[in-house]
Amino acid sequence: MATNARTILLVNPNTNHNTTAMMVELAKEALDPAGLHVVGITAPAGPPMIIDPDALATSAVHVREAVHRFLAGPDGGTVAGVMVAAIGDPGRRQLADELDIPVVGIGQGSIYAAAYASDGSPRRFAMATSTPLLVDALAGLVAAHGFLDQFTGVRLTRSGPLDLAADPERQFLELADAVQAATGTDGAQAVIIAGGPLSATARRLAEATAVDIIQPIPSACRLLLARLPQPA
Repeated sequence: MATNARTILLVNPNTNHNTTAMMVELAKEALDPAGLHVVGITAPAGPPMIIDPDALATSAVHVREAVHRFLAGPDGGTVAGVMVAAIGDPGRRQLADELDIPVVGIGQGSIYAAAYASDGSPRRFAMATSTPLLVDALAGLVAAHGFLDQFTGVRLTRSGPLDLAADPERQFLELADAVQAATGTDGAQAVIIAGGPLSATARRLAEATAVDIIQPIPSACRLLLARLPQPA
């Protein structure tokens, strides 16, 4: 890696390397044009998919371990910012306190993107996801960023996350139904597809529907770009 390269470190708290690679490719689309090099790393321990509060909590330790290990390595000095690529943002707040570079989470980025329309006006928003055990944690994340009054809630798929991960077409159809319920019944004006592993389906939904679909990876990229200092 060139010594003058600026790296964005994308850390996947899920231990699925294929998910890491998919999210890195999505991040590159937004960050490569800005002259940023995206490197993906995967949590060294934990579940392949975070689907419950215990896994979310313990993954914060593994996220911090992975980031600090990379920063201590030969390419650590090139890192300009860190992206925590799980919707619950495990370890983001701790890393933001520990590091002197911007640290954003895909949950954080999605919430800020959903909470305001393109003209800057506040709007009502929802989340659609496949992880019922994380509903309270997701609502708590919205509250932590101060947008609970605009949040219409979480709409869930009929099937569980592991079943849908094995069947992308079914995942798309069930998330589309959840989006429809969030907008048609709950009155949401934007819908976050809440999950790093759901990122490819989020893109497909954004292309297939008139609903304002909030994609976690691009949203976090925009937030990170806004917080990066400009090179001298």
